[in-house]
Amino acid sequence: MNSIHSAGRQHHQRALARTVLLFVMSLVATAYGLAHEAQPNTPSPLLQQVGFEPQLNGEIPADLQFTDEYGSQVRLSDYLGKKPVVLVPVYYTCPILCTQVVQGVAAGLRALRFDAGKDFEVVAFSFNPQDNSSEALAKKQDAIARYHRPHTAAGWHFLTGDQESIQALTRAINFRFTYDPKTRTYVHAAGIVVLTPAGRISRYFYGVEYAPRDLRLALVEASEGKTGSIIDHVLLYCYQYDPATARYGTAIMRLLRGVGVFTVVGLFTAILFFVRRERRARRALPVRGGVR
Repeated sequence: MNSIHSAGRQHHQRALARTVLLFVMSLVATAYGLAHEAQPNTPSPLLQQVGFEPQLNGEIPADLQFTDEYGSQVRLSDYLGKKPVVLVPVYYTCPILCTQVVQGVAAGLRALRFDAGKDFEVVAFSFNPQDNSSEALAKKQDAIARYHRPHTAAGWHFLTGDQESIQALTRAINFRFTYDPKTRTYVHAAGIVVLTPAGRISRYFYGVEYAPRDLRLALVEASEGKTGSIIDHVLLYCYQYDPATARYGTAIMRLLRGVGVFTVVGLFTAILFFVRRERRARRALPVRGGVR
């Protein structure tokens, strides 16, 4: 009997301890929430200087001069005029993020049947004026290895430039970044830009992974109809770019109009078929007494 009472007291004590613990945890959580709400939800001064907002249909200055991965002087106009351009703002000594951006570009483009150099150009440029051609060449070699098409090396370009050219190009695509002296790295966003052959900004994509479908539609759209199959253009009709999400989503109204047109055409074809069949059936009836 005593053992039963003892077990009951222990159970009661454990229940009381759990109740007290939950009460204390609730107080701590409430205090933390109030303290968090009391603090202003503002980004750090460094992050306030970072941005990558879309500036669609803006034009990049084609006469800007850079140095390519082999040390030759080039201009942006050397890569414009015939094909769309995938423009990649990175810096080659970036410890993590920029490497992921370049790898994401190679992975996304690898899934397409389009070839770099033939159907589009890839132009990466460093926004760190201290980067050099050997670092650019190393990044290019890594990108081509991940792209798995060594014959397309001529379609990949990794540029470096001086402060003036870098500022002009990043300003044109609305890419804002800043240098952090504490970590000796640049604070920046991650993403890429698709340009038309004329050098106008067609599409933005953010992050470090780029969906092959979105890249394909963007290249078809930026090529002004010169790249892609009939299926690509049909998909482009059914999907619409959303600047807010930087992705292609289903264009509901276009899709409904397409289904409506298909339905009307189908009904008209069916009616025409049955009318013709009825006429043929009447003509096939035997003639009796000169009257059908």
